[in-house]
This record gives sequence, C-alpha cells and structure tokens, in this order.
Amino acid sequence: MHNPFLKSVISIYMHYKGRYKVKNYKKYRGDSTKVVYRSSWERAVFRYLDGNDDIIEWNSESFVVPYRCRTDNRMHRYFVDIYLYHKNGKKYLVEIKPKFQTVPPKKPKRKTRKYLTEVKTYVKNMSKWEAAERWSKDRGYIFQIWTENTLMNMGIKILKG
Repeated sequence: MHNPFLKSVISIYMHYKGRYKVKNYKKYRGDSTKVVYRSSWERAVFRYLDGNDDIIEWNSESFVVPYRCRTDNRMHRYFVDIYLYHKNGKKYLVEIKPKFQTVPPKKPKRKTRKYLTEVKTYVKNMSKWEAAERWSKDRGYIFQIWTENTLMNMGIKILKG
C-alpha cells in the first residue's frame, strides 16, 4: 500500500478488539457485560453513545438482517454494528466503516488479486447495506454508514491504543 494516510486509517480502524465496559448500563439494551468492540472506531462510538444524554438507548450487534450476497447468490446474516434510539424519537441502525470501503475500488492497470478481493468485499458490503436499508425502512429505523468523516464531524475522537 503506497498511500501513508490510507495505511494509517486502516491501522487505526482494524486490528483492535476488546470488551467495552458500559458505564450507563440502564440505557444499554441487552447484556451490558458482553459488549465487544471490533475496532478503535467502534470503541470511540460506544463511549460517545454511553455518555451522550441525547441517546436514550443503544446496543451493539443485536440486530440481524438477512441478505442475499451478490458474490455467491446465497443468503447470509448481517449483524449491524450499532442500534441507537435518539431523544429526537428516531431509531438508527449504524455501520462503522472506513470511507475507502464505502466506495468502489479504483481499477488498476491490471487486475491484481488485491483488487479482486477489494471488489468482492465492496460487492458484499453493498449487498448487506442495501438489505439493511430496506429492512430498516420497513421497520421504522434509519440505516446509516458512519465513516471517519462522520465521526470527526460528530466530534468523536479516535483513541489510539
């Protein structure tokens, strides 16, 4: 990977997993002792939701959306990263992803294995997100994808380590 910024974004997002200790357990919907984050971005969002008075309730990976993936034409289950109920009365399902994973990969001069993997991942993500959009709309939820830009605009600081 030649882009140092992209490399740092990926390293901050990926390779980070642990248990989140919920502080406001009364507003966590589910078992607050089993909250797992799978990236430093998720951990930062959990802290934001946990401490934000505008959030009435939230949880992690409890909403499962069935979807047919266009890569293999088979049914799969998509565990949406976050559910949150805002004091504005709206309920959201949120996926947290680096921005580069939300846009089609740039086509190189020759098709490398890396490029083909990126295309497959993108198509799989689009299959999930299109299903989540329909599923959410049918049930009165708003589906959103939060990237590093979204988090920054919300004032959520990404903590390293």
